[in-house]
Amino acid sequence: MNDQQLLRYSRHILLPQIAYEGQEKLSQAHALIVGAGGLGSPVALYMGAGGVGKLTICDFDDVDMTNLQRQVIHNTQAIGTNKAISAQQSLHAINPEVTVVAISKKSSEQEFSALISDVDVVIDCSDNFRTRYALNRICLALKKPLVSGAAIGFEGQVSVFDFRHPDSPCYHCLFPETVEAADNEMRCAENGVFSPLVGMIGTTQAAEAMKLLLGLGVSLQGRLLLLDVLTMEWRSIKLKRDPACAVCGHA
Repeated sequence: MNDQQLLRYSRHILLPQIAYEGQEKLSQAHALIVGAGGLGSPVALYMGAGGVGKLTICDFDDVDMTNLQRQVIHNTQAIGTNKAISAQQSLHAINPEVTVVAISKKSSEQEFSALISDVDVVIDCSDNFRTRYALNRICLALKKPLVSGAAIGFEGQVSVFDFRHPDSPCYHCLFPETVEAADNEMRCAENGVFSPLVGMIGTTQAAEAMKLLLGLGVSLQGRLLLLDVLTMEWRSIKLKRDPACAVCGHA
């Protein structure tokens, strides 16, 4: 690292658990962020500011006025711009040293597979079950860690499915895939969401992803972290791999 980088990341380097070697590890890491909306905004902002060397951001949607209440990586001038590209522009303004790849079209499962094969961690910030199930299958097949988050109304959840460990449950163990689940999902556009909630869930996802990249602490693998903002209560529920799971039961 040069002098400017040492200065930029000095508060990380001062932490003995990270230090110079950990910051170097972050600078060489590659993360995939699926979704540049309410969750993807804080994930991208903190991972970019924190020095994760390469971020690939996928989002085919464009910024509109209703997004600005919570999707803090975008601004009023970005209305009408693709979200992945808007996020790329914001991140370059914050930290020009980070490489940001913007994928501005809807990706197929095969395209996601090609992207995921090249990254160290996947952060699922999508808003639909079909994408979540697809990312779960691909990450399981490729043995990549997956950080999953969701938020609606005043409630959110975060978990980690670290498929580098054979005892890790998968997303399907938690929410089995059914036609009803895919068709009846709740989205912010129809149900609303409290703006600080997505920041709290998204920054938790960013923390879990960066811990995985650094090999620090204890991850949320095997736990589902639930937040109710109205009571400001966090709850942790233990998850176990389902031996009868149709996705990971025979992996």
